[in-house]
Amino acid sequence: MVPCGAVLWRRLLRKRWVLGVVFGLSLVYFITSTFKQEERMVRDRNLLQVQEHEQPIMWKVKFSSGNSSQLSNQCRNSVQGKLLITDELGYICERKDLLVNGCCNVNVASTRLYSCDSCLPNGCCSIYEYCVSCCLQPSKQHLLERFLNRAAIAFQNLFMAVEDHFELCLAKCRTSSQSVQHENTYRDPIAKYCYGEYPPELLPV
Repeated sequence: MVPCGAVLWRRLLRKRWVLGVVFGLSLVYFITSTFKQEERMVRDRNLLQVQEHEQPIMWKVKFSSGNSSQLSNQCRNSVQGKLLITDELGYICERKDLLVNGCCNVNVASTRLYSCDSCLPNGCCSIYEYCVSCCLQPSKQHLLERFLNRAAIAFQNLFMAVEDHFELCLAKCRTSSQSVQHENTYRDPIAKYCYGEYPPELLPV
């Protein structure tokens, strides 16, 4: 036996005015949602424009030399290098000379501090680890601060995530869209890791 409620509901749905009410409510809901979404997009766009033109971006980067990892005798490092590693203190060493605490062994003759080997005057280097080591020089702080102040909104998501000088250098030295032309060719195929304010110079193709 079919429940009375179901029978009553079917009869109501057969009436044109009921279908009209349902359609009207759906249309009102659709229009309201569209307007709310448009208002949200306009508000977000206005906030970005205010942030870009009137207020500096509040970067989290800290340039203080004494951080918790150093105090605990542990070092973060650049990790991925097959031959070379740079630790957060600015030392660059061969991977085999990396200590168990993540720091380079400073007692090895080949370990260098703030080394800019393979780097050009424009801040672009041919080896990633040297780029990070050179970028960690205390004298590079003002250059990096100028870059952050000029950084476009497009870089905000990337650089807002970094917390200190070391993380900034790791992120800055990685190749990005700034290092390529036509989306598939390096602007400078040799010195493609850059900590400087500007992308590599565009070489003739």
